[in-house]
Amino acid sequence: MNPADLGLPVDVPSTALFTDHYELTMLQAALANGAADRRSVFEVFTRRLPEGRRYGVVAGTGRVLDAVENFRFDAAVLEFLRERAAVDMRTLDWLASYRFSGDIWGYPEGEVYFPGSPVLRVEGSFAECVLLETVILSILNHDSAIAAAASRMSSAAGDRPLIEMGARRTHELAAVAASRAAYVGGFTSTSDLAAGFRYGIPTVGTSAHAFTLVHDNERDAFTAQVASLGSGTTLLVDTYDVEEAVRTAVEVAGTGLGAVRIDSGDLLLVAHRVRQQLDELGATSTKIVVTSDLDEYAIASLAAAPVDAYGVGTQLVTGSGHPTCSMVYKLVARATSADPKAPLAPVAKKSSGGKTSVGGRKWAARRTDADGVAEAEVLGTGPVPAALADRQLLVQLVKGGEVVAREPLEAVRDRHRAVLGRLPLSATQLSRGEAVIPTEYA
Repeated sequence: MNPADLGLPVDVPSTALFTDHYELTMLQAALANGAADRRSVFEVFTRRLPEGRRYGVVAGTGRVLDAVENFRFDAAVLEFLRERAAVDMRTLDWLASYRFSGDIWGYPEGEVYFPGSPVLRVEGSFAECVLLETVILSILNHDSAIAAAASRMSSAAGDRPLIEMGARRTHELAAVAASRAAYVGGFTSTSDLAAGFRYGIPTVGTSAHAFTLVHDNERDAFTAQVASLGSGTTLLVDTYDVEEAVRTAVEVAGTGLGAVRIDSGDLLLVAHRVRQQLDELGATSTKIVVTSDLDEYAIASLAAAPVDAYGVGTQLVTGSGHPTCSMVYKLVARATSADPKAPLAPVAKKSSGGKTSVGGRKWAARRTDADGVAEAEVLGTGPVPAALADRQLLVQLVKGGEVVAREPLEAVRDRHRAVLGRLPLSATQLSRGEAVIPTEYA
């Protein structure tokens, strides 16, 4: 059985209503005046990175492909729209047979991006492309924000594993998506069983303070847990007195105790004390796991501490201060008429306030130095320079409405790790700064 094929309960049967009302009213007007059939090109990009971030991470592409495939207006959805008089009957009839039949190109999931990078390009008729705006942006903005936070945390953690444990801090379906994005960004496991079920991410978990508190004393709690889960389990040692708990834990589980978890207090100081105590008790191989509202800065501050793994919740699933990437979905080119052979003309919004965009169907390439380290993100609308021909970033994801580039999550995770290794070293610095490489227009 492939859990990903089951859909429910951690997915939805249709994504057609994951949209804004005005997308349907635009469709109605375009059907009425003939603009609906104009060949169009939409691009997803961000005008700037979140403040202080050096790079962005493309995440959610696989979920976008699922969403496009499931974008269907079934009888119940059409009846809802009819009852609300959201659109006219002609539009409802058109929606009843909606199937995206165009092409989608994009940065491979796990890639990094910079201001202006066309992380996704959607091509087809205006009618079929305009409907996908909201669902695409909701996925990419959320997942890319989580993956970027996860990537920074992973860099700060070095070789120490990271556990995603933020399900109780966000919406139940968002938690599943967040686990997936965190895994792309470098986390090694999740506490969320729905994420494990849906995406095959390794799941972990042992006990919370409630398990200790329900017993008459800590020794009874530890004894019950070890009896059930074995001496390799992780015992939570900060419910009462940490020093006493560590001593009891080793007495109950023996020196082969798998790990202890610390969830409060001065983690740097407590970790050093616990490591010393464990070693003195002969539990030299027992690991130390720390939790307690960590972010990338807290993780970095523990780099010299005797910590073996980190559990991260709230800060991860909220993007560590940046819960969205501010990606937009803009029409950048459209045919001069509804004639299928009509040429494409670039279009762009021109306004004050920093919301301008660059028109034209773009290519993207990453220029590198002699050592293969990235030095610029180059975008253009004309011919690709010969020197950049083998550096292009966009790959075809959907062709003629059919997904052609679905890939395992492990491959996405490996790609991100490899891409980070080809960025300048300053990319992983946590200090505030501009994008690690500039965006240039050819």
